[in-house]
Amino acid sequence: MLGPVADVELRYLRAMAVIAEEGTFGQAAARLGYTQSSVSQQIAALEKAVGGPVFDRPGGPRPVRITPLGEVVLAHGRDLLTKAEALTDAVDRFRAGNGRIDIGTFQSVSNLILPVVIRQLLDEHPGCDIRLSDVKPEDPRIGDLDLLFHDGPVEGDVEHVRLFDEPYLLVTSVGAVPDGPVGVKLLDNAPMVAWPPTYHQRWLERTLARAGARPRVVFRTTGHETILSMVRAGIGWAVLPWLALHGHDAWSDDQLSIHRLTPSPARELSLYWPAGRTESPLAIRTREIAIDVARDLAEQM
Repeated sequence: MLGPVADVELRYLRAMAVIAEEGTFGQAAARLGYTQSSVSQQIAALEKAVGGPVFDRPGGPRPVRITPLGEVVLAHGRDLLTKAEALTDAVDRFRAGNGRIDIGTFQSVSNLILPVVIRQLLDEHPGCDIRLSDVKPEDPRIGDLDLLFHDGPVEGDVEHVRLFDEPYLLVTSVGAVPDGPVGVKLLDNAPMVAWPPTYHQRWLERTLARAGARPRVVFRTTGHETILSMVRAGIGWAVLPWLALHGHDAWSDDQLSIHRLTPSPARELSLYWPAGRTESPLAIRTREIAIDVARDLAEQM
């Protein structure tokens, strides 16, 4: 008959997980910072609660083996430990006075928008804990993030505010085309330096094709600065987002010529946050600052 499984302590499950990874009680005890006898007592209490052995103990220096019952306990135990870590994290945030914020972002935002946002946030809340993470554009998820910058729809129960529509601009070597706006159809069969076929590049090439332009990609490379170097060398033209050009100060480069495209491809940049979750004052203030920064950039565009 099963013992009081509901009374199993997390430290028993943590000890079991470490023993399964290390192979012996002694090595697990050293890693956990307990004595070996203390670890043995924890496993004995766990086995009493679940009603059977979770490890076979061959004795001597040979590693222990997990039993079939142990496999069941360990699988569910690891889930409980993961949830306990999430609970600890949430409590830590609360005790810190909501002084931590997790933001998902991508390169252009990280390089141009976030430095301004973070500088102002640190001025207002010195010592706050700001954590940034790159989010895959192919599969953006809010998860445990407080805020997420993204230029497309985000799955899940989220709210969002539209920051601005960021135009893509044509970059050529000086004198390659007349000054002023350039019709998109002029790009049809034109030599182009482009990113590899990432999410954003595929979207751009589909958008140009719908406007009647299928450029001839002559070279693909990562990094906006590398692409601009190829354009300077006369290898081809490029179509890049405004943020990237602004971040690299391309307008002051006397070897490059930048043109508005007509019709102008543009991507919508939005700021997302979880719907229905109680927001910290820090997250709310960060969103307000980001909206102000985006408004200033939109005026420059």
